[in-house]
Amino acid sequence: RALLWLGPVYLAGYLGLSGSWVLLGLALWLCWGHNRRWKRDRLAAAFALLEDEREAVCQGLAARHLPAWVHFPDVERVEWLNKVLVQAWPYFGSIMEKTFKEVLEPKIRAKNVHLKTCTFTKIHFGEKCPRINGIKAYTKEIDRRQVILDLQICYIGDCEIHMDISKFNLGVKGIQLYGTLRVILEPLLADPPFIGAVTLFFMQKPHLEISWAGMSNLLDIPGINMMSDSLIQDLIAARLVLPNRITVPLKKNMNIAHLRFPVPHGVIRVHLLEAENLVQKDSFLGAIRGKSDPYALLRVGTVQYRSKTVSRDLNPIWNETFEFVVHEVPGQDLEVDLYDEDPDKDDFMGSLLISLVDVMNDRAVDEWFPLSKTTSGHLHLKLEWLSLVNDQENLHEDKKGLSTAILIVYLDSAFNLPKNHFEYSNGECGAKKIKNNKYLKKMEREPSSFVLLTVGNKTQKSKTCNFSKDPTWGQAFTFFVHSAQSQSLHVEIKDKDRDSALGTSVVCLSHLLKDPDMTLDQRFQLDHSSSDSFIKMKLVLRALNVEEPDPQRVKAGVSASKQGPVHVVEKGGNQQKFGSPPNPDGSKVPHVSKDSAALESLLRKDSRDNLDTNDSSAAPVPSETVAGLTEAEHEQNPEHRPTSALHTRAAVVPTLPVVQELRLAPSITSLGSLPSSCFELSSSNLDLHNGTEMPLGEIQLTVRYASVRQSLVVLVNGCRNLVPSSNRGVDPYVRIYLLPDRRWASRKKTSVKKKTLNPQYDEKFEFFESLEDVKKRTLDIAVKNSRPFISQERKELGKVRIDLSQEDLIKGFAQW
Repeated sequence: RALLWLGPVYLAGYLGLSGSWVLLGLALWLCWGHNRRWKRDRLAAAFALLEDEREAVCQGLAARHLPAWVHFPDVERVEWLNKVLVQAWPYFGSIMEKTFKEVLEPKIRAKNVHLKTCTFTKIHFGEKCPRINGIKAYTKEIDRRQVILDLQICYIGDCEIHMDISKFNLGVKGIQLYGTLRVILEPLLADPPFIGAVTLFFMQKPHLEISWAGMSNLLDIPGINMMSDSLIQDLIAARLVLPNRITVPLKKNMNIAHLRFPVPHGVIRVHLLEAENLVQKDSFLGAIRGKSDPYALLRVGTVQYRSKTVSRDLNPIWNETFEFVVHEVPGQDLEVDLYDEDPDKDDFMGSLLISLVDVMNDRAVDEWFPLSKTTSGHLHLKLEWLSLVNDQENLHEDKKGLSTAILIVYLDSAFNLPKNHFEYSNGECGAKKIKNNKYLKKMEREPSSFVLLTVGNKTQKSKTCNFSKDPTWGQAFTFFVHSAQSQSLHVEIKDKDRDSALGTSVVCLSHLLKDPDMTLDQRFQLDHSSSDSFIKMKLVLRALNVEEPDPQRVKAGVSASKQGPVHVVEKGGNQQKFGSPPNPDGSKVPHVSKDSAALESLLRKDSRDNLDTNDSSAAPVPSETVAGLTEAEHEQNPEHRPTSALHTRAAVVPTLPVVQELRLAPSITSLGSLPSSCFELSSSNLDLHNGTEMPLGEIQLTVRYASVRQSLVVLVNGCRNLVPSSNRGVDPYVRIYLLPDRRWASRKKTSVKKKTLNPQYDEKFEFFESLEDVKKRTLDIAVKNSRPFISQERKELGKVRIDLSQEDLIKGFAQW
């Protein structure tokens, strides 16, 4: 058997063939053995699981070194809380039954004459209680006096609620509800109850499905069911979805107005520029593919805008601008969906989800985004984060017609509204005689009023307060302002039943500029109403400030920083767009000083910023030796302006020292002493130019962690000054591992660039791991030569390892 195995090895060596044949045979043998062992282990695990399931699972977990995120995840499981809900659910059902009978039923009867016979005949909340799938707590990204909890709620209930109205039976026999409920505990106090108030709201519209019973089964008819469900979702959104909130004070005399209506975090301005390589959706006779008619839906929270439709174009250009008010960060995202407009049903063409936290941190983002849930397509967006300031200097009118400020209206209440518009006319009694007694009784009722608020061409409507001369709305509204000096807020109070105006008011926004804080909180006299009719509002004007991006900060949120022109890189069936690396042309780089003190300072920085994991046998070079080497080099070549990686690095990334390269390979003797196989050198294939060039070459990388996609993003920009491995040239490519994982399936590889020592890749790779797991890993990057299969040429051209535990991955870094 030994001769049988060693025979092919001897034959390959005798014939001078590549060792790849031996490795291929060894790989096949290992694969066969692995499959056989896997089958035996699988059968043994099945038998063990059959005998004792719990013990088998515990032994399997104990044998593994589980990462920290398994024990301390970002979204935590709260099974103890679910067990508490299960135990308390019957008692909650009895409380709700009492509430329905004693509180809700009288209110429904008082709403309308036709509802006076309303009676709840059956109230049963079932055996299944709501479940909390996970809780995420925010404590570091927010104010120290608050705690934010995101609860992933899922309720698939078997409740039954039946109601009789005028011999008609209506009811519900099942509800499905799931969504993310945000709970804000603020302010935190130093005395009991330690929490001032609790604020509740849904981040997005929750998904809702209702199974009807009785006469309400008609709502399950196709076509009507979608309309009824959306109507109920809108009713929920009007009270429980951002920007609407429910605030419950826990301490007496707690002012909760600023908690119910906080000032928004900012404004996101979205420039929808263009798209390319979209999927063809239109077809003729089911076979001939045509062009699509794309349009975009942009959504932040409950606010949605639609772009114009570009006819018959897979590379549409929109050049439209949309503005959204951002109420909660973190939490809210920008959602973009592309559709193909058709006469019957619009076809989906791809979507995009962008975290607004990343845009807020980067302040400005201009890049191409690959579309998800589709085979191809990119979308070009320019995103700007606008902060809210009370600086009147920023209120100048924008020449492009964009908004320069935001008006926040806190609609509180009204006082002494007239019963109808005939009661008062310009402050004078002008009642008319009505012969119809039925209509006269209707006019004698208290008004059911709502408010229309208008700024420019945008009008918003408040909820309706029924049968009250002193209604209380308690709502907040936001308006974009283009010119604060000339625009006004128009307020009109109308009666729902008679659709008549009960009073109007006009507030010029220039009055807010007289206040240093640009705020008005007072009662406003109503025109065309009673002389003692007022409306109470609080008006807050804030300027939109476009902050300049920090040039020292590497963009880490939406995408890495881009330097140079943007171009397209083919990757599989989809196109990825990334920024090209800086031009490594040495002629455009300023000359590096020969001062040894400067090199010593660079050496001190190198001890902190070194990312390359070198062999321990390569001892560091003293700064005096480095300085002497640099001076000797200039003495030998007084007119030589180096274009090596030394000077380019000093220009592109000043914080990375040039001593890094000199420490790796200051001379040919140290190169030969490195024990790594990737640095096997021979005098026949190296052109060292008397040791003045950097023989090992450099690679430019951009590394960051995308919190939205939960992935480590590695952007391979390019290489320069690679070492030629043969006289026929080099075909380099880059191989990436996230150690200790060296599986073939997890290997990342760039395309091969033919016959070049300075290849440009601009290719992005993602490792979908949690941030806690990534910080325990090492990035292993090797530049290799794509050689023929039986060739004996040197394959590896260089290697670098980056310890990710020492890096700020959220901020990211981009360097050579």
